[in-house]
Amino acid sequence: MFSIKRKLNNLIGKKIGYHESDPALVAVIFIIIAFGLISLSSASSVMAYSRFGDAYHYFKNQLFGLSLGLVAFWIFSRADYRIWKNYAFHFLLFSIFLLLLVFIPGLSANWGEARSWINIFGYSLQPSEIVKLSFLLYLAAWLEKRKKDLGDISQGIGPFMAVLGFVGFLMILQPDIGTLSIIAITSLVVYFIGGGHVKHIILIVLIGIIGFSIMIQFKPYQLNRFKCMMDPDFSRDDICYQTNQSLIAVGSGGILGRGLGASRQKFMYLPEVSGDAIFAIIAEEVGLIFSSFLVLCFGFLFYRGFQIAKHAPDDFGQNLAIGIVSWLTLQAIINISGMINIMPMTGVPLPLVSYGGSSVLAALSALGVLVNISKQTKVR
Repeated sequence: MFSIKRKLNNLIGKKIGYHESDPALVAVIFIIIAFGLISLSSASSVMAYSRFGDAYHYFKNQLFGLSLGLVAFWIFSRADYRIWKNYAFHFLLFSIFLLLLVFIPGLSANWGEARSWINIFGYSLQPSEIVKLSFLLYLAAWLEKRKKDLGDISQGIGPFMAVLGFVGFLMILQPDIGTLSIIAITSLVVYFIGGGHVKHIILIVLIGIIGFSIMIQFKPYQLNRFKCMMDPDFSRDDICYQTNQSLIAVGSGGILGRGLGASRQKFMYLPEVSGDAIFAIIAEEVGLIFSSFLVLCFGFLFYRGFQIAKHAPDDFGQNLAIGIVSWLTLQAIINISGMINIMPMTGVPLPLVSYGGSSVLAALSALGVLVNISKQTKVR
């Protein structure tokens, strides 16, 4: 009798122990998506028309990427998140494979100083965006399995540092320091939530700071980003040009903004207005109040994700939930902080808002997993 009931539940798309997904979480996800589409349509119009003769070129491409992302969101939200635990090691291998693809001649595509893209049948893909999720799936499962042994150097911090260090090394070679910082910090948060010792985390942070300090001495453009943060006037028209133009955009928006579509900085003054600099155009057009609303949406996304992690049915779900919301909110903080010059610019996109199919696909896939976890929480 029980097996018949279970089969009937599966046929109608329900599973025992499931309940409705978190409606507040789903609502804020689609609010951010809608906000992002409106913002991208305005911010990218001038650059799109100048390059392609079509003011909606980037907007149309984003709709295509968003469509793929929504399909992935639906699939991951329907699939029991526990099944991904069975393929944890495969996700690690997949992460390494993706990061190696950018070094294959004929497949890799350079963008400025970075070699972080590949071309597949005329479409660009940024593997490191996918790695944010695939590596997190591996790490969440690994931590659940090793929870009782994390105090042992050979079973806990040793393997953790080795794997994270290898992934980090591949990203430094690209180089993609912005994405590496997101993966590293998110991994540390998940490691702590998963049972890692504070003294181990402090040790990793110290090693990371020392390593980064040494690295930027050999990467002048990375060091210059810190110089621009400290003093935007030291090379106003060259090295710190984007920083200054971003500050002009944010400052000229004031409280209520110039009006949607009325940005001046998008007229080829501020670079990357469709990508990592889109928040500056948002602040210019809609002002402090509405741009703050977007920031609050990301804050609320983190809050709902934290609550889901708190009531997740197992350690794997808890690790995944906290990892996903830490990644997305941290990325939003890094992006926005760079635009208002309280952190160095890193080139990372604003999740679900900036132009980029790889970023949207990865973010919506991860949020689909989070929605599935929310269907199985112990307390609704």
